[in-house]
Amino acid sequence: MALLRPLFFALFVLPFLAITASAQGDYRVRSGDMLQLEVLEDAGLNRDVLVQPDGRISVPYAGTIQARGRTLEQIQASIRAGLAPSFAEPPTVFVAVRSIYVPEPTEPRPDATIDVYVIGEVETPGKREIAPGTTLLQFLAEMGGFTQFAATKRIQLRTARSGREQTYLLNYKDIELGAGVRFGTTTIMADGDVIIVPQRRLFE
Repeated sequence: MALLRPLFFALFVLPFLAITASAQGDYRVRSGDMLQLEVLEDAGLNRDVLVQPDGRISVPYAGTIQARGRTLEQIQASIRAGLAPSFAEPPTVFVAVRSIYVPEPTEPRPDATIDVYVIGEVETPGKREIAPGTTLLQFLAEMGGFTQFAATKRIQLRTARSGREQTYLLNYKDIELGAGVRFGTTTIMADGDVIIVPQRRLFE
């Protein structure tokens, strides 16, 4: 019976393993993959091995083997070389992919910025991408400054944060001083807000 086992393996198992290895021959192993290791001369070494995050696998008597980015044939050769000193002849090693690592789907990343707009008498009008939580005063300080014709006492903030578009008149100097205005130093800018800086009147 003991003599029949190697014969059975050679006639039926080896061809199957060869076909499996051939079908997976072009695959490059990745971290998280599960590999199936078969050593013909020592069934005690047969096992499933996980490719670790650093791209390596651990094989008894062969030590740590680099697997990530390599083909199955290359991994087989490295394991065979690592095991060779423990055998009278280099062992017959087969490696197949038992399962391929599929990362869990990730939740969509929330937007890192919001869009607000500036038009009128400012140095650099247009759309601005700012961090959520930016206050009105911080935004006014960062938007590039006013032109010499800016009517800074009549700045408009147009917002739809309450569900319908509303317009608020702002005095930049009052905001700087922290005066009692409804929209002032602690106002948080909202996505889609528009700042309008009108042109100064003749004697304003």
